[in-house]
Amino acid sequence: MVIFTASAQHAAVNNGQFDFGGWMPNYPSALRKPPPKEKGHTTEDTILETLPDVSTTVNGMAVLRLLSKDSADHYPLGHFPENLYDEDVPCKLIEEFQKDLRELSDLIEERNKKLELPYTYLNPKNVDNSVAI
Repeated sequence: MVIFTASAQHAAVNNGQFDFGGWMPNYPSALRKPPPKEKGHTTEDTILETLPDVSTTVNGMAVLRLLSKDSADHYPLGHFPENLYDEDVPCKLIEEFQKDLRELSDLIEERNKKLELPYTYLNPKNVDNSVAI
């Protein structure tokens, strides 16, 4: 559970933050007025009065960009910066795991070729080995 939370789940909720939240109405970081309580009474003016001002929006977008960009020390899932094992059994298991991840990555990339908007956030080569922000 810990490995999943620190790798795949984190990638699923983190990697696309700017892609979706960079357009501020998707993820407004603040509201200046309460949301409407009844349908059909909202106008363009009330929407613009409710959404955050430019400064708040820019700061929110900067945070989302910083959180979702690749880290300088990106190690894809299953890859390790140091050789932690020299015994045959763990080395073989790591090799098999890396092979499985490469095959999964290839399948995802093939599937994504057919999509107008590919989903890349959980491609194993885009999933960090740990939370790296």
